[in-house]
Amino acid sequence: MQNRVAHAAERVAFQTVLNKLIKTAQTEDAAEAANSIVNLMEKILGDSWKQESYENLRHIAEHPDSKWARYADRIIRDTDPRILSTFLLNAAYEGGFRGFKTSEEMSEKYGCNIPWIVLMDPTSACNMHCTGCWAAEYGHKQNLSFEVMDRVLTEGKALGIHACLFTGGEPLVRKKDIIKLCEKHKDVAFHAFTNGTLIDEAFCDDLLRVGNFFLSVSIEGFAEANDGRRGDGHFDAVMRAMDLMHNKKIPFGVSICYTSKNYLDVTSDEFLDMIIEKGCSFAWYFHYMPVGMNASTELLLTPEQRMYMKDRVRWIRDIEDGKELFAIDFQNDGEFCGGCIAGGKRYCHINAAGDVEPCVFIHYSGANVNEQSLLDCLRQPLFLKYHENQPFNENLLRPCPMLENPEKLQEMIRETGARSTDLEAPESAEHLCGKCAEYAAAWAPVADADWAARHGV
Repeated sequence: MQNRVAHAAERVAFQTVLNKLIKTAQTEDAAEAANSIVNLMEKILGDSWKQESYENLRHIAEHPDSKWARYADRIIRDTDPRILSTFLLNAAYEGGFRGFKTSEEMSEKYGCNIPWIVLMDPTSACNMHCTGCWAAEYGHKQNLSFEVMDRVLTEGKALGIHACLFTGGEPLVRKKDIIKLCEKHKDVAFHAFTNGTLIDEAFCDDLLRVGNFFLSVSIEGFAEANDGRRGDGHFDAVMRAMDLMHNKKIPFGVSICYTSKNYLDVTSDEFLDMIIEKGCSFAWYFHYMPVGMNASTELLLTPEQRMYMKDRVRWIRDIEDGKELFAIDFQNDGEFCGGCIAGGKRYCHINAAGDVEPCVFIHYSGANVNEQSLLDCLRQPLFLKYHENQPFNENLLRPCPMLENPEKLQEMIRETGARSTDLEAPESAEHLCGKCAEYAAAWAPVADADWAARHGV
């Protein structure tokens, strides 16, 4: 009881100061306010963040004409104050400070990975018919109930998890239930990957009202390339959704799957300038994964193409150069988070059937939230193998047990007896990893040479 009271008081104090600083930044000296925010974050978060992170933030605050200072100023001035405050409160305070410390304690207590964020598929349904995607044909078959999602969030918070990301299918097919979850779990930061077609005025008003939910819209290039896979009119629908959110001061990002065919387009100056002008704040770049019985290996990148992506994304978010956009490369940024973050190390995935999978790209499981608690699912044999074996490679440019170390995933599946949970058709680990073997062999010497040159090992 005493801990709950202290927690509530600390949260209120953090929010009060945060709201004052945001108001100051929107009306007066943004750089001075930014410095105050960094000082507050260091006081509250302490050593749960690296000292280098605080120093980088102070460098930005002290150079008001720098790229990142302009970026911060744009975010503060173009974002609804309630959303900005709620995000920082839930993601930084609840998740980054209190939640992270709790999850570390729970990980030690239970001898397993406890994630920072949980990914859930509310449904496998989708309102679109993208080429090569199973969701439109098979998607009506699976849904997580509101009650199960509510329980997962409640159990997650007890373990220190205060962040939830919705995937799919198309998660906004269930947007009424998602909004109800946002209303009930006000201390959780919610996010979703969406195709953008179900974003309308009424839904934006709901986002403004709850304050703890925002979106990343999927896009794969300019109109011709994007609509070639997603269907005529999708690009224009995404542009309309961006305009609507930007006009309402709702922050948003983009989700981009990069392949051997589109990697240059989705990192080009023209593309980046377009989405920034639309109001985009951040970009998730996801390496194409050959998941599924009929997945093509032709879209996998060559080593030279992947090296270009690594360097280009780092240029985009460079302290001095690049663009006013925070770019995350899910594969190549393993270097900055200790390698593979799946299997509950930093995140896990719950599909629409309730199967708890180590990764959104690795569809194997031995536990289901419809039948077991979240903690029991995190302690399933496959996840314990992840916990035991991470990192899967000392070279953190080769983080994945499937894509870069395909023998590792096969070994873990064989040892734990985890079953395929692919909603289209079961796929053996041997079949999946067999599609990655040639890629892994080609990438290894290039990645090792780069790693040795930069790290001296």
